Amino acid sequence: MSLIGRGSGVLLIHDVVLIGIMGVLAACGLIYEYLLSHYAGRVLGGVETVIYTMIGLMIVSMGVGSLAAKLIRAPFTAFAWLEAAIAFFGVSSILLIASMVSISAILPEVIAATFELPPDLVPRGGWISTLHTMATLSPYFFGILIGLLIGMEIPLIARVREQVYGEHLEHNTGTIYGADYIGAGAGAALWVGIMLSLPVTQAAVLTALANVAAGLVFMASYWQKIVGRGILLGLHGLVLVLSIWVYHFGDDWTTRMTNLLYQDPVVYSQSSHYQHLTVTERRRGTARTPVYGFYLNGRLQFSSNDEHIYHSMLVHPALSVAGPHPAVLIVGGGDGLALRDVLDFDPARVTLVDLDAELVAFFSPGQDMSAYRQALVELNQRSFADPRVEVVIGDAFVEVERMLEQDRLFDAIIVDLPDPSHPDLNRVYSDYFYRRLYELLSANGVLAVQSTSPYHAKLAFLCIGRTIESVGFAHVEQYRQNIPSFGEWGWTIATRQPVGVRQRLASLESLPVEHRWLTRDLLLAAFEFPRNFFDEQVDINRLGTHRVYQYHTNAWRAELGLYQD
Repeated sequence: MSLIGRGSGVLLIHDVVLIGIMGVLAACGLIYEYLLSHYAGRVLGGVETVIYTMIGLMIVSMGVGSLAAKLIRAPFTAFAWLEAAIAFFGVSSILLIASMVSISAILPEVIAATFELPPDLVPRGGWISTLHTMATLSPYFFGILIGLLIGMEIPLIARVREQVYGEHLEHNTGTIYGADYIGAGAGAALWVGIMLSLPVTQAAVLTALANVAAGLVFMASYWQKIVGRGILLGLHGLVLVLSIWVYHFGDDWTTRMTNLLYQDPVVYSQSSHYQHLTVTERRRGTARTPVYGFYLNGRLQFSSNDEHIYHSMLVHPALSVAGPHPAVLIVGGGDGLALRDVLDFDPARVTLVDLDAELVAFFSPGQDMSAYRQALVELNQRSFADPRVEVVIGDAFVEVERMLEQDRLFDAIIVDLPDPSHPDLNRVYSDYFYRRLYELLSANGVLAVQSTSPYHAKLAFLCIGRTIESVGFAHVEQYRQNIPSFGEWGWTIATRQPVGVRQRLASLESLPVEHRWLTRDLLLAAFEFPRNFFDEQVDINRLGTHRVYQYHTNAWRAELGLYQD
């Protein structure tokens, strides 16, 4: 039975219902944007590019949908269909994206294995390349589709509201948009506070159920105004059944599909509050230790069979010249591997600052640990359990300021942060941040910074070195080494003393702490670069300019063939 009537009390009820529905739908719309961006970034890489592209496309699509809504003649029926469609695509898009991306990625290997082709003849071009491109673009397709549908909601709700009142409403648009903005704010709060930590399929289900509930409330309120009620009820029921299935089995399905993108079997896949953590395991027979790979947001952070190269190159040059029993600050390094190498130098104390408490906990000793987690904790030699270690969970940009206020000083600072592949990371590669680290160093202090690849992202590598040099260090040098899992990688080392670290290392007969792989001569050779390597001009990464982020992003886009110069 319809609730439509002419009494002011009934009209007020209609307003509460319609405005409430609009607020719920606005929250759902924003969460769908975040869901698609978050998942697409995980499976495609390039998180920052995917997120901004997805949100931009969905906003444009909503504008187009808003314009297209005026072509619809029956707003009550159309709105009911709209909510069912948004819920259906919202709950199923993640499954479809995961399937398309994963199948297109493994198809060439399946064809090669089927026809026993050699590794250098794995099919890549033609229709296979087209299929892969379509799969890569599928998140954007669903983003545009859902954006178009979401964009129709406000115009249709506005027309429904005017038909309920039976007159043109002067402040109709303002009221609807007010509910939309408030609802979007609530959606953002729900995403950050709750859904970001849920499996992506469960978050999609909860959002779709809110859409279904809004649609059913709307249908109950305006039953007599809607055409095709039986079909619509059936469609809402179908979405409910699909949602129940996805809630129980969707995470396992997407995990299986996503795991196909990794070279080795995935043994752990979980989202923390800030990033997605993945561990892969490559078994090499019963007599050999498995090789573990650790990924953040789909990007390899280390492989257990060669991480010792990276971490020895990061830690040993600085700690070898920092003096006995140094006080050390590690910025980042939540896996505890740089900390492990620092502890070999018998420091007086070590402070480690990392943003992600769940990451640190994963690499810390605990009860009832799985075999892979036990292996990773043993890999860092249970470094977080050392009583000399102080772990600070927080934003390094903020925590460094707090340490300056406390007049703390360190003999060595190790910066083990991810590459500047996101605008948020750009600030911890800025002149402002490096100047603060300079002020935290003792008179004989040494700073060592992970500086991305001098081969794959040369301008970003040079930019980091020039930026550190610009803040007042007496001597700044850069060095490199090949890591099988990554290729050529680079670091920057700086000191407040006029004598450079390379010269001080050359004066040593051997490294003060013996390493199973690194030698003094091998380390000295790492400071050698091709002729004219440092002649290229780059800008300093001043706070707010995003220069190193731009250098890094452009380099990797070119490397991956995303565009041609």
